[in-house]
Amino acid sequence: MSKKSVFAAIGLITIGIVFGIILVSGLGNGVTLGLAGGGQDVKLGGQKAPVARNQSLEAMSDNFEAVAKATTPSVVAITVTTTGRKTQQEMPQDFFRFFGPDAQPQQGYGSGFIVSSDGYIATNNHVVEDAATDGIEVQINEKARYKAKLIGTDPSTDLAVIKIDAKDLPVAVLGNSDSVHIGEWVLAIGNPLGLNSTVTAGIISAIGRNIRIIQDNYGIENFIQTDAAVNPGNSGGPLVNMSGEVVGINSAIATTNQRYQGYSFAVPVNLFKVVATDLIKYGSVRRGYIGVQIKDVDQTLADAVGLKEAKGVLVDKLVKDGAGERAGLKEGDVILSIDGKEVNAANELQATVASHHPGDQVTLRIYRDGKTLEKTVTLKPRDETVTAAKDTQQKGEEGEESASEKTVSFESLGLTVRALSESEMGQLEVDRGVLITQVRSFSEAYNRQLARGYVILDADRKEVRSPSQLRKIIESHKAGESVLFRVTDGKGNTTFIALQIPKK
Repeated sequence: MSKKSVFAAIGLITIGIVFGIILVSGLGNGVTLGLAGGGQDVKLGGQKAPVARNQSLEAMSDNFEAVAKATTPSVVAITVTTTGRKTQQEMPQDFFRFFGPDAQPQQGYGSGFIVSSDGYIATNNHVVEDAATDGIEVQINEKARYKAKLIGTDPSTDLAVIKIDAKDLPVAVLGNSDSVHIGEWVLAIGNPLGLNSTVTAGIISAIGRNIRIIQDNYGIENFIQTDAAVNPGNSGGPLVNMSGEVVGINSAIATTNQRYQGYSFAVPVNLFKVVATDLIKYGSVRRGYIGVQIKDVDQTLADAVGLKEAKGVLVDKLVKDGAGERAGLKEGDVILSIDGKEVNAANELQATVASHHPGDQVTLRIYRDGKTLEKTVTLKPRDETVTAAKDTQQKGEEGEESASEKTVSFESLGLTVRALSESEMGQLEVDRGVLITQVRSFSEAYNRQLARGYVILDADRKEVRSPSQLRKIIESHKAGESVLFRVTDGKGNTTFIALQIPKK
């Protein structure tokens, strides 16, 4: 071969190699394609990453990976064969839903996590409450399967404990749910929609949520709210912080289609610790009670009782011979704190008391008639037969009233009342009061949830025995001031309602 031919061959090979490199490589972040037929090269994409790699984000990703790897082994899948549980469509709530066993009435699925090396497992009450005998099966690491025994349930908190016969199991670390804060990153781990060992991330978006989903009369709701994606089957799985500690038990979602739509709710793990300890030791929960019905305090109610700001919770009703009544609490008291911890929502107080047992003592700081007092309450066990404490105040002297005062209208409040006859008092089981005969739509009385048929028993903590007495009390207030009413619905249910005198 001539030298000329050799050089020509070498040149062709070199061109081919370079062309091949161009085809399979993107120099920088762009991609360059050579076109046959002598056309211009086409460049796709930019040549440089717009943002430099952030070491903090890489560390965060590594943290997610480490937490998932450390905690997933303690999470289990639970299959429940039921005795005919309600389907999701039959559940009473339309917006907030428990989301455990999914779909068929005779079998469902949920999650749980191991809390002791010898086989105790945490989950939700609604996951296992309708389980048939020998109807709970637990799967660990997608391999080993065990039949589980139901140790105990607590409908008031939607918690349950089951147990498998095994040893040396990986155990979840329980954190401190009192230390969680809004904005903190968390991971939800479970088995949603039949997908085992699923991990999702989000932040804590609220704490102390009461979504009124627990149907038990003594339901305790103090949920941690998060936007980590959870779905049917996640129920009973752990919500963990960035240290790999369990801070909550995933329990419910806010939804209109029975699937995740942005918010989920977890029972705080501190409440679980108390419940689980009792269930394991005694088979049931030994929970102490103050014996009060309580309600939140808004600004109108605060004004009515003399508080400068809306805080605390109002004692709406006392249980007869309950711990609160024995300690000297009165209806209309405002509980400001328990054992030095401020409470500004009814469910906050419930959750704190729920961590105590009968016989435990708690110190309540209360507001009454412009003064702050302390009361030591010895908690009592729940008694299903207790009744509300009846009004023990003596009848006052009934003021004289003319026939024209048998019915009185308070136009500014949108409220009309009339006197009660003796027979009506007997039927309604009251010894005094005036009957609400009309509430104007969208008025102050309407907006504060007074209703036709209610009986006003007291106003400004004074007994009301006639419309004229009520008129005098209301007229003693200036526009913008609030009046505290104690009312009953005639069925034995009493409550405090505050109305603000509208400004003209």
